Amino acid sequence: MCAAGRRWGRRERALLWCVLVAAWEAAWGQLHYSVLEEMPKGSFVGDVAKDLGLELPALRERGVRILDRGRTQYFALHEKTGHLVTAERIDREQLCRLVEKCVVRCEVIVEGEMKFYGIEVEITDINDNAPSFQETETELRMSETTAPGSRFPLAEAHDPDSGRNSLQSYELSGDEHFSLAVQAGPGGEQRPELVLAKALDREEAAFHELVLRASDGGEPARTGTARIRVAVLDANDNAPVFSQAEYTLRVPEDVPVGSTLVTVTATDADEGFYGHVMYSLRKTKDLASEIFQLDAEKGAITLLRSLDFEEGDSHELQVQAHDGGDLFDTAKVAITVTDVNDNAPELTVSSALSAISEDAPPGTVVALLHVQDRDSGANGEVRCSIAERLPFRLEKSFEDYYRVVTARDLDREEVAEYNVTVRAADGGSPALWSSAVLALRVLDVNDNAPVFAEARYSARLPENNAAGALVLTQAQPNTDWRFSQTQRPGTSGSQNGEEGGAWPNNQFDTEMLQAMILASANEAADGNSTLGGGTGTMGLSARYGPQFTLQHVPDYRQNVYIPGSTATLTNAAGKRDAKSAGSSGGNKKKSGKKEKK
Repeated sequence: MCAAGRRWGRRERALLWCVLVAAWEAAWGQLHYSVLEEMPKGSFVGDVAKDLGLELPALRERGVRILDRGRTQYFALHEKTGHLVTAERIDREQLCRLVEKCVVRCEVIVEGEMKFYGIEVEITDINDNAPSFQETETELRMSETTAPGSRFPLAEAHDPDSGRNSLQSYELSGDEHFSLAVQAGPGGEQRPELVLAKALDREEAAFHELVLRASDGGEPARTGTARIRVAVLDANDNAPVFSQAEYTLRVPEDVPVGSTLVTVTATDADEGFYGHVMYSLRKTKDLASEIFQLDAEKGAITLLRSLDFEEGDSHELQVQAHDGGDLFDTAKVAITVTDVNDNAPELTVSSALSAISEDAPPGTVVALLHVQDRDSGANGEVRCSIAERLPFRLEKSFEDYYRVVTARDLDREEVAEYNVTVRAADGGSPALWSSAVLALRVLDVNDNAPVFAEARYSARLPENNAAGALVLTQAQPNTDWRFSQTQRPGTSGSQNGEEGGAWPNNQFDTEMLQAMILASANEAADGNSTLGGGTGTMGLSARYGPQFTLQHVPDYRQNVYIPGSTATLTNAAGKRDAKSAGSSGGNKKKSGKKEKK
């Protein structure tokens, strides 16, 4: 019982530690999961909602989604459970060829909160591949004078699986004349060699049949085999010799397909059949056999398909020169691929607003951008910029992410909509660039008071007209259109007919006159206004522009003041009547008629 209790205690502590680590990583915006390769579509990878503390009902409302930067979408977010699941069956060997640890990265974007989180998913290997040889049948030629102990390199097997599931051992069977030796290469790989254990006698046996078996470490183990046939030849005194043991060259990645990169040469001092040299590729560790071609007769290495620095920056070839017998020499060809600026920056708008209020404070985030360049060095260094005249700026956020934020206050009355172009350029010469356009509308708020079109309005009334022409010019902003009751002008003897000629002496009549003045500009052009009584009291003057006439203007030499501003209605002649203002009734003409009310 005590032992069992201790075991449970260790498990609980281990579980607690895992929970703490997951919580710590989530707090720093990075989640780590693992999943076996070849799992069916929809397989569980991790509980993203739980690890990020997101409530399930809020996933849709906050716009939570997965962004996969690769060409294929490997993962998806289950909306109902918040689980990260596989979007398709994943083949680790196809996805991460020649990579020991296969990690796929993606991001979780929470648009409602303008946040993102990085996710790393390790694709765990399963033993789904057996070791295999590029050539399942090989023939070696050996002279009967070959000394025991001589070694002959054999073709290596290849297993794309990793760890214990990869190639682990070789074994040889078939003949007592030969044994197997395995050497460790510079990268830790196993290199099988055929060792002559017993002297050959062509008269005894002209051929020897062998089987080379390669095994991985899976449970159960998988194996692959290659058949080796050894032909025993008459004596050959000299082996081919390369002009140099190693050929080193640097090739730009944009070299045309079909170009000859280098020509290797080897010579053999023998004559005839034993002096004829043929070339072959012994073994390649990467995709070199698919990229390069060797001319067996001339030793010329040509390019089969385009190079890509981003896929591989170096390749190594092992070239063998064989004579007509069993003798050979080996040379190494080391090819370094140099980068050229052949990839423009990739600019992606991960999240963006379509509208923003004009009272949004400076620093408000309007978009999240992601930028990357597959080139290396200066060619892969990306600089982002937006036009300085716009009220926005860029801020570096996280690794290759940028935020577009407001740089100052917005004013919808000045600019109602912005098309913000974000430009990403690399450091190549010439530089490659890409851009994206953000369309952003500015929403209005009530931040402006009404303003008059003119700062001041004035009117002139000719003294020789009973019904004077009034022309409006300027008025101060926010003016109160009410005539001063304390500064009303008196009447003049120049009035016509039996009109009393008195200015309005109460608030109602004053406001009626005010309305008549305000409406004049719009109604004067119609030619049929009835303001002031009777038709034909409003018209359009060729000299003064839009105007109207009044029947109750008592004195055209008086000024009318508009309180609250410096605006006045002034007479046309600029004179003042010598007579003082009378009562509100004004002076009457001797017509015998009563004053109109």
